[in-house]
Amino acid sequence: MLEKYPQDVKLVHKNFPLRNHKFAMNAAKAALAAHRQDKFWDYHHRLFENYRQLDDAKFQALATDVGLDLERFNKDMNDAAIQQLIYRDFNEARAAGIRGIPAVFINGKVLKNISLPGFQQMIDAELQKRKKR
Repeated sequence: MLEKYPQDVKLVHKNFPLRNHKFAMNAAKAALAAHRQDKFWDYHHRLFENYRQLDDAKFQALATDVGLDLERFNKDMNDAAIQQLIYRDFNEARAAGIRGIPAVFINGKVLKNISLPGFQQMIDAELQKRKKR
């Protein structure tokens, strides 16, 4: 959708670390630390590929794999601003009624059909509304 509608669609990622996953909070911190080195998506994809093996050593290994400066990565993982951002995202999601992931919103509306056709249909409908204005 981002490639098809480069001027009309923007992706915003929010953090919602699951409380029942022992390493979810650290995974969110690690991804945001990677973001500070312009490697968010590279790191994020590696996290999901390895979600069953996550631990502190794996966070370091993934950081090395994507080419992060480890000293900076570790400092940023412990930055209070990153933790505050995660809490803000989590609280916004809870206020929006989110109880689990994945959750997708398009123009503030929950996407119920989380599939490529579902995205296409809802985005097209939103773009049509914009054209009518």
